[in-house]
Amino acid sequence: MNIEELNNSTVNFTSPETSNSTIQSVGLVDFLKLCVFGFNLLSGLPMHSYVIWLIVTGTGSGVTSEFFCLNLSVCEIGNSLICVFYILSICFPNITVLPLILSGLIFTGRPLFQCLICVERYLAVVHPVTFLKYKPLRYRVICCAAAWSITLASCFLCLYMRHIQIHFLCVHFLLAISMQLFCLVAVLRALKQSGPGERGREREEENHMKRRAFLIILINTVTMTIIYVPFAIAGLVTILTNQNIYSIWITGLICYILAGFVHPVLYLHRARKLPCL
Repeated sequence: MNIEELNNSTVNFTSPETSNSTIQSVGLVDFLKLCVFGFNLLSGLPMHSYVIWLIVTGTGSGVTSEFFCLNLSVCEIGNSLICVFYILSICFPNITVLPLILSGLIFTGRPLFQCLICVERYLAVVHPVTFLKYKPLRYRVICCAAAWSITLASCFLCLYMRHIQIHFLCVHFLLAISMQLFCLVAVLRALKQSGPGERGREREEENHMKRRAFLIILINTVTMTIIYVPFAIAGLVTILTNQNIYSIWITGLICYILAGFVHPVLYLHRARKLPCL
């Protein structure tokens, strides 16, 4: 398999061959991709926009405490808009540059901001003094500026180093999941321990904060696993067998799209803005 075929599989999710024996399956794959991309664009864009509007207007806990969630929603809007270019790349195969550039947003943007959210919860529970020291908005702005810079560098890396995209994806998954698992275990240990001199209501409030942090980190970790495991498996299969298993790629794509709705649903639930509630 050449570099261009591998790139089409990992980034554009398009089929590398159109031989007579696979025309029917390729047509079904393209149809499924169009449906998934269209659903993400029509559903994800308004939902993430609504979350951003709630955070900016101060409906929830305020911009400062939700600043990482705000940037994650901005990243998710970018992922929703990327679907436009993916749809165009399916209809017009010559359009490949923009999806390649924006693929760095997929590989790097979401896991970075999810890791920042997990680290923030970890510091609030395990190192509260450090958390209060770096709680002002300017420190969060610095962290998000660094995250966006890394994401931008990832975009150019995906464009000019296509042959390492599967390895790049696997490294991102391992780093992100390791960071989140570390935060998860640390918060779980803190949740099992009781602080000295705690009584009654204070102890209940602190335990509630710890349980909430543990739940948020756990959901992020499970979401990250659901996102990257199918893609990592599909990438390894592509490298080892030199062929694409369309069902694995489609499964990974569906998992990635659906996982993008976890964050806005959780925020809307906390803000008591879910219509079903």
